[in-house]
Amino acid sequence: MATQTLTSHADAPLDRRFFGHPLGLGYLAFAEAWERFSYYGMQSLLVLYMGQQLLLPGHVEHVAAFAAFRATIERAYGHLSPGALASVIFGLYAGGVYLTPLAGGFIADRILGRTATITIGAVLMALGHFLMAFEQSFLAALACLLVGVGCFKGNIASQVGELYGPGDLRRADAFQIYLLGINIAVIIAPLVCGTLGQKVAWHWGFGAAGIGMLLGLAVYLSGRRWLPPDVRQARAKAIVARGGGLSRNEILAVILLVALLPVMALAALGNQEIFNAYLVWGDKHLDLVFFGQSMPVTWLVSLDAFISSGTIVLTVAFWRWWATKRKEPDEITKLWLGAGIAAFAPLFLGLASAQEALTGHKAGLAWALAFHVVNDIGYSNIFPVGLALFTRAAPRRIAGLMLGVYYLHLFAANMTVGWLGGLQEKMPAATFWFLHAGLVAFGAVVILLLSLAFGRVLAPTTEAEVD
Repeated sequence: MATQTLTSHADAPLDRRFFGHPLGLGYLAFAEAWERFSYYGMQSLLVLYMGQQLLLPGHVEHVAAFAAFRATIERAYGHLSPGALASVIFGLYAGGVYLTPLAGGFIADRILGRTATITIGAVLMALGHFLMAFEQSFLAALACLLVGVGCFKGNIASQVGELYGPGDLRRADAFQIYLLGINIAVIIAPLVCGTLGQKVAWHWGFGAAGIGMLLGLAVYLSGRRWLPPDVRQARAKAIVARGGGLSRNEILAVILLVALLPVMALAALGNQEIFNAYLVWGDKHLDLVFFGQSMPVTWLVSLDAFISSGTIVLTVAFWRWWATKRKEPDEITKLWLGAGIAAFAPLFLGLASAQEALTGHKAGLAWALAFHVVNDIGYSNIFPVGLALFTRAAPRRIAGLMLGVYYLHLFAANMTVGWLGGLQEKMPAATFWFLHAGLVAFGAVVILLLSLAFGRVLAPTTEAEVD
């Protein structure tokens, strides 16, 4: 008997109306792009806003309940300067947005269904962005954003996976296209929100992020007819067809997927620093004069997204070409290859810091450009490929929950980044970035070892093999 899936879309004749993919991918990619515009527009301002205004005397006193919040953090981290406190808060927030999708996946799988959960998440995110415009509601804004991202992010990515059957090799390609839409939004977000926040007023940047989130919700709801049916509607049918519990192979797959999380967190450290220590370092150590004008450091986020868009296109093209000549590697192989490449990226920042220490002159933008190019080539084979792996290899009945589990590696990465960011004040900049390169390289080696030892457990299967 053919395996029952959670969506009729995966069993229907192949839909190729969106660049060779189902039309639903287009709506999901554009909805997620607007959500990422709002998220990254705010995030590009967050650590700068805290360090340059909110946490300074005369402002921090206005934040509701902040004294108790700060005391709780300093019980765990010790006394923190405003800069170190900003880094820790950023790490907690940036990590938390990848922890809450666990709850969001459970709510969608078991209670509300994906459409309602995603809609609630979008509304909460928009509210959070608008609340960021006021100092008093800073902590409430972060709470709304944390819950909103949890409801939105994992569930919309899970719907991308549900557009494809288990043996459909377009899945990894789809997530790279999905990430390309995100990167286009990230190019624009710092130029709009970052420029408004740094050049006009902080609340203008946060308000623009809220408007972007509302546009994302409108796109998502307008494309509902092309998306997979709610998991809640198909869940009972799927459980009857496949039995109540997980099979032995499914349990083994879940164990191995969870085992990948810590090393994927290490592989992501260099990339996740872009919104934290990298911006702080760049503001102090990079020569940001461009054609005679001083540019906001947040524009480096747009530069990264622009380069990342190009590297994703090249990566998709490369693997399509490779598949015509040789067997295309599976996802876990691409993961260790990507992490190995990404490990070289922080080396450029370390070398730039060493040069500055020797010459006394700020580092040129060429060093930043080299960092972004190498990092983005590597990361193009990490994040979207990991999404493809988890949506394919995870048991269908817990697909939403496992997408939440996948984001735990970014939770761990951002928590680590928040801690590492505090070391900027305690060690030479070159040592700081060389440390990052070593950690990412270690992650690549461990993923390679896991691939050699257990790769067959996660190997792609056909529909018949899933029965």
